[in-house]
Amino acid sequence: MPCRTYLVTGAASGIGRATATRLRNQGHTVIGADLRDADITADLATLAGRTELAEHAAELTDGRLDAVIACAGLAHFLPITLQVNYFGTVATLEGLRPLLAAGTDPRAVLVSSVAAIHPSDPVIVDAALAGDEDRAVGAAQAAIDRGEGHTIYGSSKHAIARWLRCAAITADWAGTGIPLNAVAPGTVLTPMTAPMLDDLGMRKVVDASVPMPLHGHARPEQIAPLLTWLTSPDNTHVTGQILFIDGGADATLRGDTTW
Repeated sequence: MPCRTYLVTGAASGIGRATATRLRNQGHTVIGADLRDADITADLATLAGRTELAEHAAELTDGRLDAVIACAGLAHFLPITLQVNYFGTVATLEGLRPLLAAGTDPRAVLVSSVAAIHPSDPVIVDAALAGDEDRAVGAAQAAIDRGEGHTIYGSSKHAIARWLRCAAITADWAGTGIPLNAVAPGTVLTPMTAPMLDDLGMRKVVDASVPMPLHGHARPEQIAPLLTWLTSPDNTHVTGQILFIDGGADATLRGDTTW
């Protein structure tokens, strides 16, 4: 496969790091973005950080990218989770889309989660999809105030999955030949999940909400191959999809009700 130029957010740890490493080992050029220890350091929770990402990416790539993999994410019961997972991801993909349009066989993928099918806060989701960050953050804080901060993460992943379904088939994406997809992992052994999984009580809660009958918890290196294929030239027609890579969690929780 010819060498391609990728930009991976969240590249300093977890799924992002594993994916960046896999791509580099295959001979591709990878520009990593993260809060630290990356080619581009930017805080995707902020408007300034999102602008910096797009500007620095354009400088480092001479204005062209072949693929974007948006892995950056948080799982705190705080509004910043929504700001990174939804608004930061949308800004990443929309901000880098002009660079993709100049690339060869351009592709894009983001990381959602099986939590996208968990109960979510419709006020948070609706505000996010409307592009109203202030209102969405306010709704997230309201959820915290009434003791429902745990819904913020799932709401962020539900919203980004819905955004993708709408965006992927538009003239900006499908119309310019750019497949746009998401992967939805189950529980993955990363620094983000370690505090929960190290606590026996929390581990039981996690496993009850994300049952994974096939092989249990995944390692980041087991998610990376799917991200790599979705952003390869081999993927010519898969777009607008949320591909669950969750050890059977989605099938366990929803059965055949989606059909």
